[in-house]
Amino acid sequence: MKSSILSKRLLSGLLLLIFVLSAQAAIVAFKFTDPAKEARFRKFGEELRCLVCQNESLADSNAELALDLRRVLYKMIQNNATDKEIIAFMVDRYGDFVLYKPPVKPTTWLLWFGPFILVAVGLFILIRVIRNTRKQADTKLTEDEQKQLDSLLKNKKEEPRV
Repeated sequence: MKSSILSKRLLSGLLLLIFVLSAQAAIVAFKFTDPAKEARFRKFGEELRCLVCQNESLADSNAELALDLRRVLYKMIQNNATDKEIIAFMVDRYGDFVLYKPPVKPTTWLLWFGPFILVAVGLFILIRVIRNTRKQADTKLTEDEQKQLDSLLKNKKEEPRV
């Protein structure tokens, strides 16, 4: 019985150690001697999208690909690559999707103007529906319909309430 309790404790301790070490392994610190380079690294980390995680920046993502891209970014900044060179490198390899703010060009028009088009279409439909309901509310009854309505209302008033 003692060995069973001891083995459970040992197993849980080992599992805890594995989780702690794996959590620490995900944290990679990039050291900079120049604060300007560190600022550029942070800026690009926020401006570039993780390709694995749907809506996370490179800085926020824990995906393996994001870590690799941060390493590439670190090397490029340490080698004094310009901002344009870094952006060109990332876009050449991963397309405009890697950018949170892709350039306005024919292949990204739907991305840039699609929301405005949807709002315009929605407003158009809303205006049409409102106009149609107003027209329907304004239609007058014919004489026969008015007589029928009056007789129904008269009959309703004459019925005794229970």
